[in-house]
Order: sequence, then C-alpha cells, then structure tokens
Amino acid sequence: MVNRRRRSIGRWLAPLALITCVVAVYAVVDNTLLKDDSATNGNDSTQQAKPSTTTTTGKATKKSKRRRAYIVKSGDTLSAISIKTGVSLATIQRLNPKLDADTLHAGQRVRLSR
Repeated sequence: MVNRRRRSIGRWLAPLALITCVVAVYAVVDNTLLKDDSATNGNDSTQQAKPSTTTTTGKATKKSKRRRAYIVKSGDTLSAISIKTGVSLATIQRLNPKLDADTLHAGQRVRLSR
C-alpha cells in the first residue's frame, strides 16, 4: 500500500481567496467607472436641472435654472466638471482664468456662468 500525505486545506483556499480579492477590487473599480459613465451619458437625474414652465396669459415660458458655480469634489477634473454640468471646457477656463487644472482641490468653487 502506498503511503500518501494528505494535502492541507490551505493549499486550496489560498487561490480561492486570491480570486475573491481580485473580483472584489474589480467590482469596486467597475462601480466607480459606471457612476462616471452615467454622469457622462446624462442618466444621473440628481445632476440635471429640469426647466420649469409657468403659464401667463396662455403662453408657456420656460425658466432654466442654471448653476452659476460648481463645488469641486474629490477626484474631479475640469473635463469631468465640464461633462457633468454641460458647460464647455473653454467656457470654464475663460470664466476662471486663475484656476489651475493641476491643483484642483475638494471644496474649491468653479464659476460656470456670469
């Protein structure tokens, strides 16, 4: 009879734990990418300002509530702010001449319109 050594359970659990960690990291990264993609596609209903209509003497006039400023959040870039707000990058740079794109920090105020 051949004497076989029994393999430890750790030999099977270590690769399983590694795969679980990789899947968890991917899920977190993919979730943040999906959040950014939904903002670029315009599917994020919390970020969009909906125009309100009021009627006066039978005519409908649209009032568009536009934000005049944007408060920078952690991880924001000028291009991401441009996409989220619908204001062109050139307009943001023209309205904020002293703004340096490389030194954006959370809480900073960026002008979007005059």
